[in-house]
Amino acid sequence: MTDRRGFLIGALAATTAALPHAARAADAGKAGKLRPRVVSTWDFGVAANRAAWQILGKGGSVLDAVEAGARVPEADPKNHTVGRAGYPDRDGRLTLDASIMDGNGDCGAVAAIEHIAHPISVARRVMEKTPHVLLVGDGALQFALQQGFPKEDLLTPESEQAWREWLKKGEYKPRANSENKTYGEGKPGDANNHDTLGLLAVDAQGRLAGACTTSGMAWKLHGRAGDSPIIGAGLYVDNEVGAATSTGVGEEVIRTAGSFLVVELMRQGHSPQEACRYAVQRIMRRRMKVAKDLQVGFLALSRSGEVGAYAIQKGFSYAVCDAGKQDALRQSSSAL
Repeated sequence: MTDRRGFLIGALAATTAALPHAARAADAGKAGKLRPRVVSTWDFGVAANRAAWQILGKGGSVLDAVEAGARVPEADPKNHTVGRAGYPDRDGRLTLDASIMDGNGDCGAVAAIEHIAHPISVARRVMEKTPHVLLVGDGALQFALQQGFPKEDLLTPESEQAWREWLKKGEYKPRANSENKTYGEGKPGDANNHDTLGLLAVDAQGRLAGACTTSGMAWKLHGRAGDSPIIGAGLYVDNEVGAATSTGVGEEVIRTAGSFLVVELMRQGHSPQEACRYAVQRIMRRRMKVAKDLQVGFLALSRSGEVGAYAIQKGFSYAVCDAGKQDALRQSSSAL
């Protein structure tokens, strides 16, 4: 019995250890085909990609590239789901979430931070200047101010007016790809209605990084944080395999550690497209009764530059940027 148990444990350990080597071997067949690339969620990802490519295309740091890309929608006064022009929570307070990660496992994040225009840059400081991964609320703000970030009143007149209109009924009923701006998902082509900016990049050496930033669901409970600042949920990066990010109803992504799941599926040999599809299907199986009213989408990038995307509902768009083209916008496949 002891010998049999030892054999089984040894076999399991050998199989588990072989997985990353199998992934590396699969990519080794693509050696020489490594393609520097930037991909990001939604149509406002086009401008984010261009900013990232200005760095990556010149051989710059992949981490610098994703940070620069994420700062573009954060500063856009017309984007009501990312950064300074985001819609506030039900108390009229604008709180922001962001995370950043490189392929070596270094990462940082902030959640429910107020008064800071570029939470993605604060997240990077958390990664590089502290022993922590995630700072939240007042603590995140205190750290940002100590690091020299200016404190600003970010709530724009347009966002405040939208909040006051919402207060007349005060209803909170998220709907997938709705034009009612209930939680940020909107009709295709309407950047004002979309939500999370998730951005992934790989350089010519196969080094990866990712960034994720959002103002979260409009009219949310104060203090709510979605998947975007949670490493493994809204963002995950591994130089051995690839990277993944998510968009949509963050609570559903958190429940399945969605981006981590996508990367692990890729590690097992699935393509980025297959991995995104399986992750969506898992959410749908677990949340069968409410899936038709949800939108969740995943975007993945392998270390060789292969891209995949899949969503529950139609309407999830993503942008792809490389040396050949900087403004390619695509529609993902969907389950419904």
